[in-house]
Amino acid sequence: MQTPMRKIPVTIVTGFLGSGKTTLLRHILQHAGGKRIAVIVNEFGELGIDGEILKGCGIGCDDNGVETEGQLYELANGCLCCTVQEEFFPVMEKLVERREQIDHVLIETSGLALPKPLVQAFNWPQIKNSFTVDAVVTVVDGPAAASGQFADNPTAVDAQRKADPNLDHESPLHELFEDQLSAADLVILNKTDLLDDAQQGAVEALLREEIPAQVKIVRAQQGQLDLPTLLGLEAASEETIHLRHDHHGSAEDADHHHDEFDSVVVQTQASSREAVIAALQGLVEAHTIYRVKGFAALPGAPMRLVIQGVGRRFDSYFDRRWQAGEVEASGATSRFVLIGEELDQGVLQRAFDAALGVSTASTASAALTRAAAQQA
Repeated sequence: MQTPMRKIPVTIVTGFLGSGKTTLLRHILQHAGGKRIAVIVNEFGELGIDGEILKGCGIGCDDNGVETEGQLYELANGCLCCTVQEEFFPVMEKLVERREQIDHVLIETSGLALPKPLVQAFNWPQIKNSFTVDAVVTVVDGPAAASGQFADNPTAVDAQRKADPNLDHESPLHELFEDQLSAADLVILNKTDLLDDAQQGAVEALLREEIPAQVKIVRAQQGQLDLPTLLGLEAASEETIHLRHDHHGSAEDADHHHDEFDSVVVQTQASSREAVIAALQGLVEAHTIYRVKGFAALPGAPMRLVIQGVGRRFDSYFDRRWQAGEVEASGATSRFVLIGEELDQGVLQRAFDAALGVSTASTASAALTRAAAQQA
């Protein structure tokens, strides 16, 4: 009797904007212990920020930092369930061809993606014969959940709105959050270092209302968990995903709420970390922006500065040295993706320039210079 081929386990990492999915992937890859892991990054926006961050820790690059084909696959559409045939399926075919070189696959979904249709795609015969969903891991931003951002309590929501008008509590976001939880085989309550014990307990109680009884909640800081907790769960999620509740129906007729969001890019000549973050915070306060993510080039700094923001909370860190050709003479290499609603790129760029005291004309000139260089 012929032995059936080994199915490659796939872990799908989902979670709302800014929950810490990319940080979790970085941790897994840096502690893989020789396990050969292929990564699929699915982003919402024009800049492949998450893919660049993962490359910063050597994923998808050779020992000299030169980009190679194979370990990291980026899908730029922003919703895997909308691009399964056009982008996702061809990538999975490539992985099948290299199955002997792969022990595990990680898929990081966009923070605006619906996980259920993606899991259902693993029931397609061409995929089902070669892959199984080891688990759907949903990452939750602990402080955001503790703030009432996703609470299903109108009184608490109204109170939180008055306390912080920047927070959004519209039903599409809440439903998306619930759908990401309902598909989970494991929930990670992340950023617990920013919560006290009472807050952690309250968030866990909120999450428990949205997930099946058998789904475990684990607490984490910066996504730092041991690999046995994350990989090798053998949930075979594709076999039971149809039993999970969701707000959006089938993959065919789903009203994908990511269509209601905008993604724009702003850029600048950074003078300092503090100035750039203050300018970005100003944009968040004046516009409906849920997520900020990008890179800053600081004067005289050889390292690339990653800046990320969720609501009014921002953090930053240096991830790697700038490579040849990345930093231009103009210095206008600091670029950021803004994700939100009703965003006008021109308005945001002018406001960003004004906050930093930068001429919009010089920013536009630098962008044209960059575009010409890329085409050369």
